[in-house]
Amino acid sequence: MADPASPICCPTVAAIRAVAAPWREAGERLALVPTMGALHEGHLSLVRQARAQADRVVVSIFVNPAQFAPNEDFSSYPRQLQRDLDLLETVGVDAVFTPDAAVMYPAGFATTISLQGPAAAGLEDASRPIFFNGVATVVAKLLIQVAPDLAIFGEKDFQQLAVIKQLVLDLDLPVLVQGGPTMREADGLAMSSRNVYLSETERALAHLLFTSMQKIKAGMAGAGTVASLIEAAVAELEQAGFRIDYLVLRDAVTLGQWQGQSAGRLLVAAWLGKTRLIDNLAIDGRGLPGHSKE
Repeated sequence: MADPASPICCPTVAAIRAVAAPWREAGERLALVPTMGALHEGHLSLVRQARAQADRVVVSIFVNPAQFAPNEDFSSYPRQLQRDLDLLETVGVDAVFTPDAAVMYPAGFATTISLQGPAAAGLEDASRPIFFNGVATVVAKLLIQVAPDLAIFGEKDFQQLAVIKQLVLDLDLPVLVQGGPTMREADGLAMSSRNVYLSETERALAHLLFTSMQKIKAGMAGAGTVASLIEAAVAELEQAGFRIDYLVLRDAVTLGQWQGQSAGRLLVAAWLGKTRLIDNLAIDGRGLPGHSKE
């Protein structure tokens, strides 16, 4: 094994393939953790999950321009490569794939992936219409370039995880896709690279997204309907200063309408000042006493 404290930095497709080839020839299991950098404990937990299941772990760091609309934060998205590399030295990463845009989208690049299914669920796709085509294209490229046996994505981006699972299934890509649990700050706020955008006042309020979902889940064990619980949560969040894109309960697998007793997922996206936050919470429909979805 290579020294886990000294990951090999690979800036090109040829470099990552050359590094991975002897591992594959030796029959070693390879895991990939795709990221856009600005790493935090949430990312590191995914690396640890990969490390527990694979002989070799590759982390990719690439801020993907194809998933940002012109009015979004591509230019200001936090980039801190050396800090990221220093963090990855501590968690047993074998290689870091660090392509730039010219490597991923060379001159003449003309192919993208078109999506339906969970990518057209009226959630992130409604607010960010180009987002999932950009995500699917870059993830497909990463899976082809690195050719991992296992790829791990955070459950915080729950719709994205569903899209990637569908992508791998539809394109017959020989990789197992796993979700990693959302890591949270002490007050419940989901860890995110964009949390650095929050002002001190906004940061003190941001945990209310998770608190609101917890209140809905608790209310579902009683007599309240989903619709009334969500309506009350939206009103409370708006009063606190949030602007809600969506707060919904969907089927946990298809992201279609929740059918009352199936496993569900509460999903929320909201603006707090200039920062857009997303989160989700699992709902075990089997534990609800004849609960109405209306």
